[in-house]
Amino acid sequence: MMRGAVRTLVPAVLAAVALAGCSSSGSGTAGTDPVSGKTDTADGDGDGGTDAAEPVAKGITLGVVGSPCVLPVTFDLAADWKPKAVEIEPGSDLAALGEQGTVTMVCEIDAKPAGNIGYLRVWQGKASDGDPQKVLEAFVADDPDSAEESYTQTEAGDLAAVEVSYTVDSELLDEPKTERAFAVATPDGPVVVHLGGLDTEEHRQMLPAYELAKKTLKLG
Repeated sequence: MMRGAVRTLVPAVLAAVALAGCSSSGSGTAGTDPVSGKTDTADGDGDGGTDAAEPVAKGITLGVVGSPCVLPVTFDLAADWKPKAVEIEPGSDLAALGEQGTVTMVCEIDAKPAGNIGYLRVWQGKASDGDPQKVLEAFVADDPDSAEESYTQTEAGDLAAVEVSYTVDSELLDEPKTERAFAVATPDGPVVVHLGGLDTEEHRQMLPAYELAKKTLKLG
């Protein structure tokens, strides 16, 4: 299975360059969530606050016919994030990277063109796997470096959803980094939308794009 490999696809050299050269927009001080409009008092500890001062601009709607990834759901992307469809052949060498828990990666959305190091990734399960919480629990459990997971009943668009926030140990960092995902049930199987990031700071800076996807999600 995954064994944490997909979330560290960025080579160590690229990671070092990114850490040295990318400016950070998150300051760990109070601000306004660009999606919900709520005041953020996050202190930079990766506990789930959206720490971004500028609104996120909308890009394309992903998931619809004609978009780079045709999905069981649709949602708005943040501007400049670049999606591409992912096809995983069962039993192939890439299957270990593109399968986690009971779901398979079907779309990868790169944040680098928007100035961050990280991805939104969309995963899909079989139609028979209908419980979003069980899907998320299996997803997290299949990463041996995950810890401190916290599950929440929430909504994605008008759909009932389950969300998880957790930490992951990284060989590139001296401390765990935050990751999160939400899952919804669809007639074509559960869908998981996951946000990683090079480190917790990058993760926090990308949260507006994740929240935009969650807020605008609809059945396809």
